[in-house]
Amino acid sequence: MKKSLIALALVGAFAVPAFAEEAAPAAEAPALTGNLTLASSYRFRGIDQTFGKPALQGGFDYSHSSGFYVGNWNSNVSGDTAGYPNGNLEMDFYGGYKQAFGDFGIDVGGLYYYYPGSDKSRLAANPKTGAVNGSGVVHNGELYVAGSWKFLSVKYSYAVTDYFSAPDTKGSGYLEANANYDLGDGWGVNGHVGHLKLKNYSVGTDASKGDYTDWKLGVTKDISGYVFGLAYVDTNAKGSCDAANPGFYGITNASGKCRDLGRATAVLSVTKTF
Repeated sequence: MKKSLIALALVGAFAVPAFAEEAAPAAEAPALTGNLTLASSYRFRGIDQTFGKPALQGGFDYSHSSGFYVGNWNSNVSGDTAGYPNGNLEMDFYGGYKQAFGDFGIDVGGLYYYYPGSDKSRLAANPKTGAVNGSGVVHNGELYVAGSWKFLSVKYSYAVTDYFSAPDTKGSGYLEANANYDLGDGWGVNGHVGHLKLKNYSVGTDASKGDYTDWKLGVTKDISGYVFGLAYVDTNAKGSCDAANPGFYGITNASGKCRDLGRATAVLSVTKTF
């Protein structure tokens, strides 16, 4: 969950690869870059991944002059929080092709999320179909396509596996729009809105409604190569700490502490590329 996106610190807000929320730049000479981010919390598509605790994140990207690229990105996560029983690490592997045509850009590729040490058999059954998981680690595979114009971009991601191993959710989709504007003198502003359509989790009571919309508004400042970011993140995800109706995104951990994973919050971050 980098590249030119690092310069706008969206990683600090959502911690996803830059190609996921950024316009495709023109092809350049082959390059290998790395990145490291410290964030006050990790929000992925608006949902809390670290139970409100800080996240240390980093990875690398290799881009070729032809437009093809590959990369890896990693972050700590909370096994109590977002559907990764026994897991505490997220590893993302991705590759694709992007190219610019004047002010327009395209970006197509694939992304694989992997959570070593997690146990998907502990995930709840699908409320609509009754499907349950077998053994193995939590994972997710997606294909994506994105288009951009100047500082605006739109992207669609399609799950080719069960969505983060939630039973019987293959075919779920996430549509997002992003804006990243350079104000000059190291300042930038960014915005995001996205919607998740979680297949077979959108029926019945609030506890089984997985669909939601998330949004974000942020500002960044580059100081001597360190990009500081502050972002407001919110969602309409169904979640609360009401024991009688926690909703799909209301979670109580092993210590008895409850959190609404989609609640509004501010995310602070600092990122360095090298």
